[in-house]
Amino acid sequence: MEKQETKETFLKKIKQNKEKLLPFILCAVAIISDQVTKAIVAANVAVGETSWSCFNGFFAITHRRNPGVAFSLGATWPLWMRKFIFIVIPILVIAYVIKLYMKSEELTKLQRWSICGVIGGGIGNLIDRTLWPHEGVIDFIDVQWFGWTESPFSFFRMDRFATFNVGDSFVVVCGAILIVTFLVMYAKQSKEAKKEKAAKKNK
Repeated sequence: MEKQETKETFLKKIKQNKEKLLPFILCAVAIISDQVTKAIVAANVAVGETSWSCFNGFFAITHRRNPGVAFSLGATWPLWMRKFIFIVIPILVIAYVIKLYMKSEELTKLQRWSICGVIGGGIGNLIDRTLWPHEGVIDFIDVQWFGWTESPFSFFRMDRFATFNVGDSFVVVCGAILIVTFLVMYAKQSKEAKKEKAAKKNK
């Protein structure tokens, strides 16, 4: 009887680890696709040049370098500061997230895949910042922005959105999916809690 229970526990652990490790495939896909597309752009398009566009310029491939983060934030900071904030801290955060990911038993499959997509996209940009700390991350996806010229905020007056890359896309899309899943989960839990509370009152 004890041997059977031990065997069942062992098989259960294997299944759990498989469910946790499988989503890292998306992490690998994000890193590889990010680095391959960046390498192609870097080898064929000079920095600052646009090699291809479509839909009357709505979408274009433009090679840019970003030594900062989103919207070039921190691009003018000293190199030592950028290395610490954009390389050291992200590495520590990613390691901590992976630790929590592996320990957690409450995450859904979709949440696990989403987290791995975010991690992969983040690592893709982290590789750039580590290899080329002076030049920065390679961005090339260039899309037109709606350009609300009368907006009091400069962000909405842009003619084109800030250039980004495949890694950024994974972070944004998977991050958005992750947030939605947590909101849905929270809404369900709140609804169940209200039902339980109402049931107790009726007793």
